[in-house]
Amino acid sequence: MDTHDNIRIWRPDGWRAGDDASGEGARSRRLPGIANLHSHAFQRAMAGMAERQSAPGPGARAGHDSFWTWRETMYRFAGRFTPDTLHAVAAQLYAEMLEAGYTTVCEFHYLHHAPDGGRYDDPAAMSRALLQAARDTGIRITLLPVLYMTGGFDGRPLGDRQRRFGHDVDSYLQLLDNLRGEQDDTTRIGCALHSLRAVPADAMRTVLAALPRDCRVHVHVAEQVAEVDECIAVRGARPVQWLLENADVDARWTLVHATHLVGSEILGIAASGATVAICPTTEANLGDGLFPLRDFLDAGGRWGIGSDSHISVSPVEELRWLEYGQRLLTGRRNIAASARSPSVGEALLHDVVASAADSTGQASGIDSGDVLLLDGDAALLAGASDADAVDRWIFAGNRNLVRETTVAGRRLVADGRHVAAESIAAGYRSAIGELLRD
Repeated sequence: MDTHDNIRIWRPDGWRAGDDASGEGARSRRLPGIANLHSHAFQRAMAGMAERQSAPGPGARAGHDSFWTWRETMYRFAGRFTPDTLHAVAAQLYAEMLEAGYTTVCEFHYLHHAPDGGRYDDPAAMSRALLQAARDTGIRITLLPVLYMTGGFDGRPLGDRQRRFGHDVDSYLQLLDNLRGEQDDTTRIGCALHSLRAVPADAMRTVLAALPRDCRVHVHVAEQVAEVDECIAVRGARPVQWLLENADVDARWTLVHATHLVGSEILGIAASGATVAICPTTEANLGDGLFPLRDFLDAGGRWGIGSDSHISVSPVEELRWLEYGQRLLTGRRNIAASARSPSVGEALLHDVVASAADSTGQASGIDSGDVLLLDGDAALLAGASDADAVDRWIFAGNRNLVRETTVAGRRLVADGRHVAAESIAAGYRSAIGELLRD
């Protein structure tokens, strides 16, 4: 067999033959690396630990839990992190991402200060812990320090457990300035507004006016119905409606979740060129709701995926459940497919690749060119053809089929494992012991 027949390379315009970079005889499939558009790294440490019913009141039935009760568990964990434990947890997470096929992470970071709200000697200590974890694992990172100022749309002050998240505008802009010196080919510094409820309108405008023109801007928006209702009550408009009317939302922006939309908001986001970061496993885990995918696609909207709370670290699972949620909602199949791409898997892959790599609106600010090599010996890919290989990768099972991951020319995953997996896992186990210690 000619080695040039041993590997097939997927591009948005179709498959082509390529060199057999692995030197092995089995036919393999090369795919672009995936950008994870929304990550709270510290939450990986609590994955699976918020799945017990919270204490119900008298007569309460199972099922009363929500995002707001889950947040209580999150706050307890958030209050225990130090720069060292954050580094260890993030390194484990980023190694898992690379093994799963993510090659870029957009880190939405709000654990800025000490647990009591006091400032570290280096105000960027927690941010630098995340940047070091990215360097240690090799993943590309867009670090998005978060502006978090108020506890609700009514402007109430942050609660005690939120104090370590908080900045005023001046200290926040100084943090961004301090971190921009860290930028290089695999690192970008962007801006994250936590949410409309956490950032007053005047503060938002001041920060946006101070940013470099090419700075990426990410924001949580319209994640829960309660948030939508409160925004209407206080600001007289739905969250996405208000944002589009009060900010110059364009291709630099990523709207995280944007779950609860009406038709005019769908059209408005699509027309703006902004990207929506959809996080299906977290949105399902929290009971947030389902994004209106088909209507958004029909409007020409841009979207990508994120693993958010990291209840799962798998682009395959995010894409699979994005499609499955739509099927359950509509009672139909193959929702993401189109005349351009009758393959659901290829249609999904095309859009997530475009969300990161299109120079007019890349959500991460990093056009990577990184690659994944699927395991050509995997039984799940036996007899795979160009017509069905991507669909099999996404829909055929739960075994991770990524054999190799290469970032910036470095092979970071070989035979399905990160090259430093053992030492990273040892550091993670030690950090978890510390975080769970009474």
